[in-house]
Amino acid sequence: MPLSVFAENVDNDTAKNTPLLNPVIVKSPSNSLKLNSPTILTTRKTAEDIIEKQVDDVHDIDRLDPSISYNSDSDSFNIRGLDQNRVLTTIDGIRLPWLYDGSRQVKSGISMFDFSSLSTLDIIHGSDSSLYGSGALGGVVALRTLDPEDLLTLEKNWASLTKGSYDSTDRSWRINEAFAMRAKQTYALFQGGYARGKQRENNGNGGGYGTNRVENNPANFDQDNLLFKLYQHIDGSQRLGFTAERFNLSKDIDTYNLSTTTYRPGSGTEEDEKRRERLSMSYDYNGGGVIDEGHAILYWQRQRNDEKSESDRLSIPKGYYMRDNLIRDTDYGLNLAGLKKFDAGSATHTLRLATEASSSKFQQYAAGHDNCPPPPFKGPFMACKFMHINQSDSPDTDSVIFGLSVEDEIGMINNRLRLTPGLRYDWYDHRPQDTYAYEHAAGFNGYPSSNSDSHLSPKLRLEWDAVQQVTLYAQWAQAFRAPSVTELYLNYTNPGFYYTRGNPDLKPETSNGYDIGAHLGDDNLGGSISLFSNYYRNFIDEIDLGADRDFMLQRLNYINRAHVRISGVEARGHIVFSSGWHSNLAIAYAEGKDTDNDEHLNSIPALKGVIGVGYSREQWGSDLSLTATGKRNKVEENSDFAKTPGYTLLDLTGWWEPVGKKGPRLQAGIYNLFDKRYWNAVDLPSAPLSPKDAYSQPGRTFKISFTQKF
Repeated sequence: MPLSVFAENVDNDTAKNTPLLNPVIVKSPSNSLKLNSPTILTTRKTAEDIIEKQVDDVHDIDRLDPSISYNSDSDSFNIRGLDQNRVLTTIDGIRLPWLYDGSRQVKSGISMFDFSSLSTLDIIHGSDSSLYGSGALGGVVALRTLDPEDLLTLEKNWASLTKGSYDSTDRSWRINEAFAMRAKQTYALFQGGYARGKQRENNGNGGGYGTNRVENNPANFDQDNLLFKLYQHIDGSQRLGFTAERFNLSKDIDTYNLSTTTYRPGSGTEEDEKRRERLSMSYDYNGGGVIDEGHAILYWQRQRNDEKSESDRLSIPKGYYMRDNLIRDTDYGLNLAGLKKFDAGSATHTLRLATEASSSKFQQYAAGHDNCPPPPFKGPFMACKFMHINQSDSPDTDSVIFGLSVEDEIGMINNRLRLTPGLRYDWYDHRPQDTYAYEHAAGFNGYPSSNSDSHLSPKLRLEWDAVQQVTLYAQWAQAFRAPSVTELYLNYTNPGFYYTRGNPDLKPETSNGYDIGAHLGDDNLGGSISLFSNYYRNFIDEIDLGADRDFMLQRLNYINRAHVRISGVEARGHIVFSSGWHSNLAIAYAEGKDTDNDEHLNSIPALKGVIGVGYSREQWGSDLSLTATGKRNKVEENSDFAKTPGYTLLDLTGWWEPVGKKGPRLQAGIYNLFDKRYWNAVDLPSAPLSPKDAYSQPGRTFKISFTQKF
């Protein structure tokens, strides 16, 4: 797996004039020796882009790239019609697992980071496990956190970055501070961020209590993020590092939308806490010899999501009612990567090698309290049969993954023609452990078997610089995803009525991805277009097998679907005029089907286009952006609720730097200028619990932000 690349000494004159937060520069004979250099299928966004687009929250990530969206229902990113654990997210090369308990709708994982702690954000489009391994079916979101070298220049031994903002969407205030220092060959960075706000507003009208409530439930949240890095440079070509990181999000919610026939109106509350912690040690080498570049990172990471709800029941069992659902994932891992550049005849070779090894433990537990008598339940207490508490629906599971990848970029005809074959081998092993709370769960029928498999993921990419500023490319790549612990081992059973069960015999999902496209022009006039088609096998899905004499209501099982296809097109363009005017265009479209059943997929977003025009001078600028989508009416059978109409939005933003780049920056934006009611298609559930307007996106909102570099 590619690791973050370290900064080294650069030419003094260059460094003195380099703006803060430029991408890290590596000391080497050629900047192409950066292990994490973006490929032709990668969109790289820097901290400057994040500031300029006023992106503080995962809901706003599509401002950076219209081809990616955030699914708030599953807390996951959607790329090319896939989300959840089919889009891999990493931070400094370390996986951020997507967690799901499978029965109580606790989902989280990929949003546990702070945008203000990032130096770069790479969006890697397409199905390709040849470098990243399991999970890269739709794409990869690769995050890299700030390094001291991102802030420091050679003329100063310290630097800082202060940011603050207010967003009317959730009435949130945010403050972030990053400080970097250098003492001879020792570098350090501390970054801290805090946010406080309320519920994210939708554009519906209708408060009150009960399931027909349209407005979002009242909520208050607190978010904090801490990042510390310490580096010791050695002889100009080596660097030792230590990183400590913690993210925490706490939210208190008044659940006014609970059923008023089951719960006393206004009695419901919910406390959600998401936390991620990480400790890591790193070693970076950039001195030539047997290898030109080498990187290693040894890490520990723990993620947890705890959702506690309380209320007062009106129906039997009456009285105090509490549920506390927890999922936790703890990982230990080692990532290694190396690069060597050499010539062989008339061809140049850039050889990249990487390996990934990790061990993890998944834990799930559902605590609770109600006024049910001891079983067996009879008469009015029959409802207690449906209340499963103080149990684990999945056993504690130990998992091991190992991956080894190799890639060789072969340059020919003065590097105008580049052929890149790649191959990755992955092996995984899931082993359920003795778990008291799982053994005492309803429907326990022994421990399931372990699940282990391996996969080879090849890739072949061809790039041709046909003429100056015109690059044509084509890529074929395979990808795979190992089944999750929940998909394998979930057992949520109500004997005689229903069950939701995993399948320990699941096979990994696999895919063949094809991309063809072109990159045109330069920073002043250019664009790109990509056509893609991905074919998936053994697509893991949950289906209802229907009732039988043992389970009279429902039987949900995980299975492998045989064939799924997703195809589409992505295009973007830009132009910058010497007069200060500029414009940009982006389009993303995808269509997906289960080709065996001829059924559409609900994870496919609607056709989306963005057109922007702006004007900027040295000290100020303004942009007007129009976003338009088509309607989405191609959805799965019996899920008409997931259909959405098209919409058109207008956003207006502006910025002011009164003393230039090194001074303060003030920004303001008005989003959804005409207060349009619209829906994010990938947010809508197939089976709703509330009216459709409750799932609408925010109406007209504004945001102001401040940035100061020292």
